[in-house]
Amino acid sequence: MSTAFTIREVPDEVARRLKVRAAEAGQSLQAYLLGLVTREAAEPTLAEMAARAERYAAREVSTEDILAAIDEGRAGR
Repeated sequence: MSTAFTIREVPDEVARRLKVRAAEAGQSLQAYLLGLVTREAAEPTLAEMAARAERYAAREVSTEDILAAIDEGRAGR
């Protein structure tokens, strides 16, 4: 299912620039804006990255895990 968005009160200069960029990319304004929104949504926020880092930092890492990671790194050279 998809959702439609409406953005009100877009300044004329902003709308003009977006239309020009869409045309330069060979896209409709709708396709161009969908690409922008999709890329933005795919990027994690700082809060999401911090939470992910905290989860990784809270893990128990054994000596065997460290040695395995070193061996993988050496094998990849």
